[in-house]
Amino acid sequence: MSLLTTKISPGPFLRLLLPSAARPLSSAAPASGGASAEARTQKLERIADELLSLTKAERDDYSILFRLRLGLQQWIPAGGVPTPGAGARLAAEAMNPAEVKEKTAFDIKLEKFDTAAKIKVIKEVRTFTDLGLKEAKELVEKTPVVLKKGVTKEEAEAIAAKLKEVGATVVLE
Repeated sequence: MSLLTTKISPGPFLRLLLPSAARPLSSAAPASGGASAEARTQKLERIADELLSLTKAERDDYSILFRLRLGLQQWIPAGGVPTPGAGARLAAEAMNPAEVKEKTAFDIKLEKFDTAAKIKVIKEVRTFTDLGLKEAKELVEKTPVVLKKGVTKEEAEAIAAKLKEVGATVVLE
């Protein structure tokens, strides 16, 4: 990966940053073409003011658009929102393909159930929780609710299958 570097003379930037009275004499605009230099400075100041007035979301969109116009698509992540240090991270990912991490702990969430099967759902909830009849009934009536957290994949799939058999809609998160 090659990086392009260019040296920019500080003259134009000093004109933007320093008020005219505080500018050094060497950075004063020449007599010929002074009006065009002043017009450029005013244009740059206007652009800078407009960029500073943008919201954070608008600045993000602008930075993406600016990079696309410059032909720097490889530096924009797939989600479209650049993050600090994205260039180094993307370069590291290109060197070492990311390994897909498989989720090991699941939460069992009861989304909804048939009202006719409410008693069966409550009984089934009691089988895999340590709740009494009243507590299980209250929990089921709070639907949608997480019934159990941090369960292994096999156990979660078994519980979800049993709940689906009795008429409940279950989601593993």
